[in-house]
Amino acid sequence: MGDISKDINSTFPNNRVKAFINIKYTANWISSRENEFFKPYGISPQQYNILRILRGANEPTKVQIIKDRMIERAPNATRLMDKLCDKKLIARVRCDHDRRVVFISITNQGLELLKAIDDNIDFDFIDNLTEEEATQLSNLLDKIR
Repeated sequence: MGDISKDINSTFPNNRVKAFINIKYTANWISSRENEFFKPYGISPQQYNILRILRGANEPTKVQIIKDRMIERAPNATRLMDKLCDKKLIARVRCDHDRRVVFISITNQGLELLKAIDDNIDFDFIDNLTEEEATQLSNLLDKIR
């Protein structure tokens, strides 16, 4: 089991500071693992999030709704969608009665990529937690927010 004090060779003035640093350290560690996992698929974790949102929506969705549902609020969400569009993983559809409104839909190619990712996703580090511990951790993180 890891110990943040040993991992970064540091001491902390109290357990709240230690917990704060541990959250930041762990979030960065998870982010690095995610980036490495998604690299062979040619997408970022944020782009994966967009694809999952669109798959779950089951219909073309406004850009703003996608932005609102993203786990990591990306100011560059439009650019992320541009890249997904270039890769033919999503498509833009203009609203017939209001040309200013753009809907985004996931393509069959995007659905196939998600299926491949779902079949290979491996974040085994979360298996270190029991169901009860996972619930407790989730509740504590909710409490912080």
